[in-house]
Amino acid sequence: MGWNTWNKFGCSIDETLIYESVDQIIEFGLNELGYQYVNLDDCWHLLERDSQGHLVPDPEHFPNGMKPIGDYIHNKGLKFGIYSSAGTMTCAQKAGSLGYETIDATDWASWGVDYLKYDNCFNNSVPATIRYPAMRDALNATGRPIFYSICNWGEEETWKWAPETGNSWRTTQDIFDGWASIEYNFK
Repeated sequence: MGWNTWNKFGCSIDETLIYESVDQIIEFGLNELGYQYVNLDDCWHLLERDSQGHLVPDPEHFPNGMKPIGDYIHNKGLKFGIYSSAGTMTCAQKAGSLGYETIDATDWASWGVDYLKYDNCFNNSVPATIRYPAMRDALNATGRPIFYSICNWGEEETWKWAPETGNSWRTTQDIFDGWASIEYNFK
């Protein structure tokens, strides 16, 4: 189990929020109840990559980069999760990982990432059976065990190919704070 920034904070995240959230997980004893992941969802980085093709953490909100955040999370006995999309952009229109799987996986491993939530936005109609295995292979090549969460909304018969591709996979659309959302996904 773990905590993810998206439903409460959306794109309003920064390093102070992450540090405070980690501290609260420990203070409230959630780590002793099985919460182990602290996952930064969309909006931790910019739309543009640097000249070498690397994702760039948002310098205004994460001026110290991601490695210190990963170190802080690990020093508290928790695991560090991050987000990207198997498309040209994330759902919030930041840089996506399609075509940059090796660079991104290598960077995440160097930052100490333990979990990747890999979304489905702006996928240019490239089949999921091509996009998601490409990131699986890139993650595996780093040598760092990174939990791979496929978030393609249950499209393209996820149940047929995801068990051999990721550690977990979505079978529905996003769940929002409201009964209608839960009911929709239950059907």
